[in-house]
Amino acid sequence: MRGLKERSGAVSEVPSPTSGLPSRAVLWLIGSFALLLTPQLDRLPIWLIAACAVLAVWRCLAQYGRVRLPGRWLRAGIMLVLISVYVATVRGRFSVDTAASFFVLAVGLKWLETRSSRDFYVLFFILVYLSTVNFLFHQEIHWTLVNLAAIAALLVGLQVLNAPDFPGAMKASWRRLGLLLAKTLPIVVFLFVFFPRMSPLWSVPLVSGEARSGISDTMRPGDISSLAQSSERAFRVTFGGEMPAYRDRYWRGLVLDYLDGETWRQVAGGGYQRPGRVALDGGVGDLGPRQYDVLLEPTDKRWAFALENSRAVSANVVEESEDLFRFKRPADTSVRYRLEREATENRGATSLPPAEARRYLQLPATGNPRARDLADDLRRRLTDSEVLQALLTRFREQPYFYTLRPPQMPDNGIDTLLFDAKRGFCAHYAGATVFVLRAAGIPARVVVGYQGGDRGAGGDYLIVRQYDAHAWVEAWIEGRGWVRVDPTAAIAPDRIESGLREAVAEEGSFLEDDWTSPQRYNDIPIIQWASLQLDRINYQWQRWVVGYQGQSQMDLMSRLPGGFGLKELGYLSAGIVGAGLLVAGLMSAWQVRMGERRDAFRRIVDTWHLLCFRAGVPVRTGETPTALAERLGRAEPAVAESARLFARTVNSHYYSDNPTEGRDDQLQRLRRLLATMKKQMRRSHSTAGKRP
Repeated sequence: MRGLKERSGAVSEVPSPTSGLPSRAVLWLIGSFALLLTPQLDRLPIWLIAACAVLAVWRCLAQYGRVRLPGRWLRAGIMLVLISVYVATVRGRFSVDTAASFFVLAVGLKWLETRSSRDFYVLFFILVYLSTVNFLFHQEIHWTLVNLAAIAALLVGLQVLNAPDFPGAMKASWRRLGLLLAKTLPIVVFLFVFFPRMSPLWSVPLVSGEARSGISDTMRPGDISSLAQSSERAFRVTFGGEMPAYRDRYWRGLVLDYLDGETWRQVAGGGYQRPGRVALDGGVGDLGPRQYDVLLEPTDKRWAFALENSRAVSANVVEESEDLFRFKRPADTSVRYRLEREATENRGATSLPPAEARRYLQLPATGNPRARDLADDLRRRLTDSEVLQALLTRFREQPYFYTLRPPQMPDNGIDTLLFDAKRGFCAHYAGATVFVLRAAGIPARVVVGYQGGDRGAGGDYLIVRQYDAHAWVEAWIEGRGWVRVDPTAAIAPDRIESGLREAVAEEGSFLEDDWTSPQRYNDIPIIQWASLQLDRINYQWQRWVVGYQGQSQMDLMSRLPGGFGLKELGYLSAGIVGAGLLVAGLMSAWQVRMGERRDAFRRIVDTWHLLCFRAGVPVRTGETPTALAERLGRAEPAVAESARLFARTVNSHYYSDNPTEGRDDQLQRLRRLLATMKKQMRRSHSTAGKRP
């Protein structure tokens, strides 16, 4: 105690006017709250973010006496107002997303009643739980590091709470956290690899109904051109063999078969689907030469993207009609699945059933008369295959332009595009082509997905982004089946051969609304290099850490000698945990023992306590050295004076600001007094034994 006072001197944190909590501890808590909110800024409503910021700032100002914390009735009023706003914005929708938003609101309201150490501990554990909630929505490595930084700030604040006046406490806190991390990290890594990773018995969808960036099940003429201004990732792909050429990277997602005015949509959307569990680690084992792994970003949709003529390899994705692939429930988190390209093209049946033919010939009863006249003219003169070639020749030879800035086409938009404006994006040309083909009696459909993809760092995988979104056409030709027809390839070959950037290079419209995207600055090598390296780190993190699930673990264990199974992993994990606890217990006991050995004063006082116990004077809880010496003197009068001197020296060592003796002198004095008491007690007992 004396040493602590000597080091701290007169430095002391000024008590808060509001509570007994140290100000630095509260600031660390608020800083951690700010860090934990950062990963959720993209999904939380603006009003909730503002409310949490105001409540945290209010608590901070109250800590320094600038404002008062609200009383009970004002707190209740604030709570009712914010909960009412929450209920009004949720509008009856309930999901994990909305529940997490309500939890954030509850944490924000908790700031208004943080007055004591007990409240600090409650908020501490609440914020630890909030860090786990973040992983429901973001699992990238940089957000993981943000969560870890927030937890570190919480632990530092906890140490400051318990030792606010200790000099150098900040440095000591970080050093202690570093030592704890060094001790526990090997065990955590080992358990992560070997602890049995079983699938949950149930799964709750995270889908909130909020729109995500990506294609949808409807297509209006300007939809995809708007999406083309986003550089967000759609998915990444790793190939077991050679990557397909850029022009062959058509990633099919869904088919739009019904034209409603100017909007293309799905008629056979599948209806209600019973929610099911989705395995997140569909890719297991080495990739075959024709296989490829897709790591899909969350879409909140059921459709998966695949190259033409593919089949499912992993069990977490199933093939449906129209050569499309679907999940059992919407992809509300990153999903990894595996597909394989067929060696030969599989076009399905050689004849189209009548019901299917009627479905793919549907058109509105009126509208776009010039496009209908063009179709009638082509149908009278040409075969189906020749109609396709005639349309592509028209797009190729006439002055049609591919642009991200298409003009407005409010009425009879297809006529305006084909005969007047002649400027549009892939969705415009695909919709117009299907319209003309159907009017000519050729079954046709719009296919929406992505086309292209850029190589990642090292060229090991592809990155497909939202600006790679694309729409093209499939037409039914008797004897050939469904044939891909891409008018964009005829109008702007650069879009299919090289990508969107080259296709719109002259008009300079590539990502013109996204100034922060690294992909906008492809001409600056250092920015591109840094962006690709960060993406590669995140990709490997997603594949091998976040995606390390049951199948992946079993695949890794099968490669080890002896072939570990689930039961062996359970035994191994239990043994490791038990051995770890045993080692930790032995180390703690050894540290306590060594600490006692290092503290000579503590050893002497413990010896004195043992002497008192043998004399029939056991130490009572909370008893001072002076009180113990008085009781020992009454039980053993011969040592009364020595016991009082012993207690006085102990008090001087631990509690006196100006001791009369140095540390070594005090230590020697205590040893002499202890030896003297032992002799006096032996002499007293010997004399008592000789009495008649």
